[in-house]
Amino acid sequence: MTYRAQVEDIRFVFDNVAGFGQLRDTEKYAETGEDLTDAVLEGMGKLCEEVIYPTQRDGDLNPAVLENGVVRTSPGFKEAFAAIAEGGWVAVSGPEEYGGMGLPLALTTAFNEMMTSSNMALGLCPLLTQGQCEALEHHASDEIKALYLPKLISGEWTGTMNLTEPQAGSDVGALKSKAVPNGDGTYAITGQKIFITWGDHDFGGNVCHLVLARLPDGVAGTKGISLFMVPKYIPDADGNPGVANDLKVVSLEHKMGIHGSPTAVMQFDGAKGWLVGEPHKGMAAMFTMMNNARLGVGAQGVGAAEGAYQKALEYAKERQQFGPIVNHADVRRMLLSMRADTFAARSIVMSCAVALDMAAATGAENWKARAALLTPIAKAFATDVGIDVAEQGVQVHGGMGFIEETGAAQFSRDVRITAIYEGTNGIQAMDLVGRKMMDGGEAANELIDEIEAHAETARAAMPELAEPVWQACESLREAVEWLVSQTDMNTRFAGSVPFTRAFARVLGGHCHLKAAMAEGGEGARSKLARFYIRRLLPEHESLLVYAMAGADDLYSFSLDEMGA
Repeated sequence: MTYRAQVEDIRFVFDNVAGFGQLRDTEKYAETGEDLTDAVLEGMGKLCEEVIYPTQRDGDLNPAVLENGVVRTSPGFKEAFAAIAEGGWVAVSGPEEYGGMGLPLALTTAFNEMMTSSNMALGLCPLLTQGQCEALEHHASDEIKALYLPKLISGEWTGTMNLTEPQAGSDVGALKSKAVPNGDGTYAITGQKIFITWGDHDFGGNVCHLVLARLPDGVAGTKGISLFMVPKYIPDADGNPGVANDLKVVSLEHKMGIHGSPTAVMQFDGAKGWLVGEPHKGMAAMFTMMNNARLGVGAQGVGAAEGAYQKALEYAKERQQFGPIVNHADVRRMLLSMRADTFAARSIVMSCAVALDMAAATGAENWKARAALLTPIAKAFATDVGIDVAEQGVQVHGGMGFIEETGAAQFSRDVRITAIYEGTNGIQAMDLVGRKMMDGGEAANELIDEIEAHAETARAAMPELAEPVWQACESLREAVEWLVSQTDMNTRFAGSVPFTRAFARVLGGHCHLKAAMAEGGEGARSKLARFYIRRLLPEHESLLVYAMAGADDLYSFSLDEMGA
C-alpha cells in the first residue's frame, strides 16, 4: 500500500466546515495565513508519507522489548522520531517563547491524524509530549517551564502521564502512590503506575513523567492528589540529564495492538520529583493534559479510519472476483460508509480544535462552552468511527483481512485502544449528559440553533439534503430537553452513549451538508453528503429512542438473573 496523507481533505475541512478562517481574525493567530497553513500541512504530509509510514509494519512485527532494564524500540523508530523532532513537528502549537511555533491546535490535530494513519504506535510519543507541554504551560512554576518546555518542544526530551495504578483505573482517587517532602523543595515519590505509554525508550535525552501522588496531608479521593514532575534522569546544574532517578520499568505490556509503543509498568522508589501546580490540586493540572489528549485521541480515531480506508480501497480495486470487487454493491456500501463516517469524524474533530483555538485566542465564554461540549463528542465518535472503519476494512479484504500479512488487521488491533484511552467512551458520554449539560442544555441548544439556521439557508439550493438535517435537529433538541429535565443522573447515564452518537450523527449531517454547499451540489463531496444523509443520518432516530428509555430496565435484573 502507498499511503497518501489527506492534506487536501483537511484543508477543505478547515476552509469550508470547521471555520479555521476565523482564527486569522484574532490577534493570537493573525499571521496564520493560507500560505503558511498550506506549507505546514504539506510538510506534515510529506514527512508522514516518506518517513513515518515505512516504519508502520516494523512496529507491529517487531515490538518494543525490555532487555536487562533497557527498552529497545522497533526498527526505524529512533530515526523517524529524530526526523519529527528536527522538523519541529513535536509541538507546533507550543509557545514561541520556549521554542514552539505558536500555531493553532487545529494544525497539531492535523499532524496527529496523519501520524496515526502512517504509524499510530510512534505517533503516541509526540502526542503525549504535546499534552505534557500544555499542562506545564498552564500549571508549572517558571523554573520548571524554563527547564523542561524547550527540551520537550524540541523533541530532545519526551513526556508521559502517570495516572493509573493496579487498583485504581477510572477511579483515580483510589491511588496509593505517595509523595513525601525531602525538605529541599523536592519530594520523594513512591508507588507503581501501569499502562504508561512510552514510559521509556532508546531515543536518548530524558523521559519526563508527570505523576499523580498523595502528600502526607492529602485527603482521601481526588481532592487530595498532587502532581509531580519526575524525570528519568535528574537534570544537572546546566539542565542536562544527570544521575539516574530512583525509578524503573518493571515490565512492558503484551498488547492487542500498537506493538511498537512501549506500554510500561513503572515503579517509583523514592524518586525525586518536583511539584507541578498547587498542593492537592493535581487533578486540575492533569485534566489539562487529559483534555488535550482527548482531542488528540479523537484525531487518532480519524487517522486510523483513513489508513484503513485507503488500504481497503486499494485492495477492492485490485481483488478480482467476477471482476474487481469494488464494483460489488455490498463492497461499495462498506467503502462509502467508511469514507462518509471518516469525513464526518474528521470534521467534528477539527471543529472542536478550532473551538479550542478560538477560546484560547478570545477568552470568550461561548467558545469555551462550545469547545467543552464538542470534546467528549469528538473523542467518543471519532474513536468509534476508527474502530468501525478498521473492522469494515478487514471485511472488505474478506479472508485475506484475517491474514496478518495483508496489514488490514493491524489498523483494527491498533485503534481498539482509543475507545478506552483518556476516559472510556462511556465516561465521555456521561460527561456530555452530566457536566456539559449543567447549563441546562444552553451550549447544546446554541449549537443546534446554528445547525438549523444553516439547514434553513441550504433549503433553497438542496432541499432534499437540508430538510433531513433540519428535522434531525428538532429530534435532537427534544432529547436534550428531556435529558436536562432528568434529576436522577443515572437516568441520564443509562442513555448517554446512544445520545452521544446521535448528537455526532446530526453533527456529521451538518458537516456533510456544509461540504455539499461549498462544492455547489455537484461532485464527489456532494455525492458523499447524499450517501451520509440518506443512509447514515437516520440512525439518530433509533439512538434517541434508546437515549430516552431511562434506567429502570437496566436495574430490573437481579445478579442471578443476569446469568453465570
